[in-house]
Amino acid sequence: MPYFKSIASVVMLLLLSSVSWAQDKPNIVLVFMDNFGWGEPGFNGGGIIRGAATPQLDSLAEEGLRLTNFNVEVQCTPSRSALMTGRYAVRSGNGTVPLGEGVYGLVQWEVTMAEMLSEAGYATGMFGKWHLGRTEGRFPTDQGFDEWYGVPNSTDESVYSSLQDFAESGVAETWVMDGKKGSVPEKVRPYRLDYRPLIDRDLTDKAIDFMRRQAKEDKPFFVYLPYTATHFPTMPHPDFVDKSGNGPWGDLLMQIDSYVGELLDTIDDLGLADETIFIFTADNGPEALSAGETSITVETAINGSAGPWRSTLFTGYEGALRVPFAVRWPGRIEAGRESDEIVHAMDIFPTLARIAGGEVPDDRVIDGIDMSDFLLGAEERSGREGFVVYMGNDVFGVKWRDWKLHFKEQTGWNGVLREYTMPRLYNLMNDPGETDNVLFPHTWVPKAAMPLLEEHVISLRKYPPIKAGQKDPYEPPQYP
Repeated sequence: MPYFKSIASVVMLLLLSSVSWAQDKPNIVLVFMDNFGWGEPGFNGGGIIRGAATPQLDSLAEEGLRLTNFNVEVQCTPSRSALMTGRYAVRSGNGTVPLGEGVYGLVQWEVTMAEMLSEAGYATGMFGKWHLGRTEGRFPTDQGFDEWYGVPNSTDESVYSSLQDFAESGVAETWVMDGKKGSVPEKVRPYRLDYRPLIDRDLTDKAIDFMRRQAKEDKPFFVYLPYTATHFPTMPHPDFVDKSGNGPWGDLLMQIDSYVGELLDTIDDLGLADETIFIFTADNGPEALSAGETSITVETAINGSAGPWRSTLFTGYEGALRVPFAVRWPGRIEAGRESDEIVHAMDIFPTLARIAGGEVPDDRVIDGIDMSDFLLGAEERSGREGFVVYMGNDVFGVKWRDWKLHFKEQTGWNGVLREYTMPRLYNLMNDPGETDNVLFPHTWVPKAAMPLLEEHVISLRKYPPIKAGQKDPYEPPQYP
């Protein structure tokens, strides 16, 4: 009898340990839109005034935390680098969107969010746009993801095959790829205009399938879902064409909202809502093109909205930096909470590491801040006073509290670049359009804000950035 009691005790202990482990490692779903402005979703005042209501996105925000001051880098590749590494993109050599055909992306030395979570026991799946490498050794499955389906580069490349003279250019066509960790991803089909409206449907289906499979295995999962919407060309799936009655942009908003609803419904149906952190955000502000600036013949809408904030991606203005953000974790993150505290995409890495029991590298500069206490409501302040504003590899300014210092300003992605001998200063609360320079009499603000930049510059001198195009293997210099 004592023997059987002993066995029963061991079994009970194992069961309790398993439950505790599952609770300590919540599933993570991270939806990362492409060129999706602050003013698009209903929870930021968009929705119906942008062409279509967004009830699923609005419910997500109501059931969790909405951040009105969530910031990113101002271009696609830098934002994805900062998100994945917890570091300013300039440190990894990914400060700008690559235009050539050479090597780019993350060197193997960098530790990604997927690698951190994988080492913490997570199944990791990515479905969508990578934009952090397109050559051998630089794909998502080389950087911690167990599975990947998507495109290595940007969606504008889907237009290539429809353009005159492209076939004779010698430039390689972009392919949709499918890969598993430990093997070279396979080319599935060319990424052309015929597939451009369809790809996000497939990404959603594959993400749902991944979650269902991991739930059966009772293993915590990390789903990174960087959609291709709303990047140019913004073409809705046939199921949503003309559904909004307000043109392609309204149709696309309906599509985005519907797909997010499917993801949330799947999590609820699997009984995993209380064990899943669901994040919805984007890589940078809205598209910079106007319809007259494209020569392709397909009908497309390029009508992105940054809400009250100025300009679009590829600038140092708030319209490029601020993007929508909502996170749900029932029972852990208070429902209906809102905050205008400054948070940056690079903060997500150390925050999730703390929550998931992962390790943050201690052999390099990590610019992100652990905000787990802030997200969970234990702290009202995020802990971030501001950050350095980059446009490419150039410092354009410093954001500090409710103020913004501009050393350079670019009016648009192809606009006029101005560099100032004296910085311009804007109060973002009083002047969201960043047009009223109030440096005088507020010359105290640079004195308060500049230490952020000074400390950053010192760190770059002490730990020089990885050069763009750096090939593997990379070994960092020996720092004192």
